[in-house]
Amino acid sequence: MGENKERMLRGELYQDKDPELVAERRRCQELLDEFNATRAGQENEREAILRKLLGGLGEGSWIMPRFQCDYGSLITMGRNSFLNYDCILMDGAPITIGDDCSIGPRTQLVTALHPVSDHEMRRNRWETTAPISIGDNAWFGAAVIVCPGVSIGSNTVIGAGSVVTKDIPDAVFAAGNPARIIREL
Repeated sequence: MGENKERMLRGELYQDKDPELVAERRRCQELLDEFNATRAGQENEREAILRKLLGGLGEGSWIMPRFQCDYGSLITMGRNSFLNYDCILMDGAPITIGDDCSIGPRTQLVTALHPVSDHEMRRNRWETTAPISIGDNAWFGAAVIVCPGVSIGSNTVIGAGSVVTKDIPDAVFAAGNPARIIREL
């Protein structure tokens, strides 16, 4: 494993233009091209591709096309979880989705962070990552965005269109931009 990949996995500054990372993203995109080209009724083919692509896919879990991610190998889904159409998982750091989760269409789980105050570092493609964790039985409405480093608790519901910038505990309904807890469940 090369230096930039090690740095990425540790959450340190790294450059995404590293040839090893570029090759891994290319492999991921080839598998995504296959997955996203499947036709209705090809559930077995989709599952076989996801098992090659993802770091872990629990029994009974599935993803609807169009699906996009960076590496795939850093994504783990528990049992009986579902990602609806057009989800984007930017997995420069681990993304863990628990059991029995339902993730609405056009949801984005984004682990990448870019230097805010140093435009030269951004220009030279330096970035860091922070993992995302989603507990069991979470439910996201459509078009939720989860920012880097966020954990969302079990039995929690996130309202459609929310931007989750901070951790959300177990068993609450949260919504808004930025998402805030509306009530306990």
